[in-house]
Order: sequence, then C-alpha cells, then structure tokens
Amino acid sequence: MGLFNFWRGGKKVAEETAAPTAEDLQKEVADLGLNADGVDIKVEGEKVIVSGDVDQETKEKVILAVGNVDGVSEVEDNLGGDEPKFHTVEKGDTLWAISEKALGNGARYEEIFEANKPMLSHPDKIYPGQVLRIPA
Repeated sequence: MGLFNFWRGGKKVAEETAAPTAEDLQKEVADLGLNADGVDIKVEGEKVIVSGDVDQETKEKVILAVGNVDGVSEVEDNLGGDEPKFHTVEKGDTLWAISEKALGNGARYEEIFEANKPMLSHPDKIYPGQVLRIPA
C-alpha cells in the first residue's frame, strides 16, 4: 500500500468544470486498453483510491492512468504487490535523461517508453508533472 502524489494538470477526462468521477476514471483505464477487471476505483475529492487484485504491471499502469488525470492529486494504492518505482517528469527531462538517472544507461530509454504504453504514444511526448513508470 502506498500514497502517490500527482500534478493536478494532467489529461482532461471530465466536463470542463467538473472533477473526474470514478466512472470517468474507469472509462479512461478502459479507453487505454488496460484490463482492470477486479480493480475498484473510488474518488474522494482530489484523491483516488484503487483497490482489488491485479498483477504488478497492471497495478502500476492503473495508478498512472488515474493519477495523470486533471483534478487528481493523490492516488492511494490498496492493490497489494510490490512498491512501484515512479519518476515525475521535470522541465527539460527526456526519456534518455530519465533512463540514465533511473536505469544507469540512457540507451535504455525504450524500456521506460514500453513500460508506459499505452499512456505514452511517442518517446518525445512527455510533459513536466507527468508521472512515469520505471521498470524493475
């Protein structure tokens, strides 16, 4: 179990003035093609609580999918499993630089890109505040 902080200005999935609902977040997870059967999503203000039973990769991707949504500032992980390793993108970051820092070799940036599909569509399309999954 863990609590992860996210930048509030992520992807818009709700009406212009509305905060995302549990249904909005479940739709976002489904639209990304993630099989989140068995995952329960609850929203308490800007905090999202995810619980259930899924494999480690799905767990990490669900946390990122809901956390990188506009209006979500925290995700509480009640999914069990190992503690995920995440990186928050800073201004000037590239996947190469993140890979050098997190994996010890910039040429391994494709591993980070692959670990964050389908949330990432291209290695150059990252933005400050976005949280990325760092593969084990």
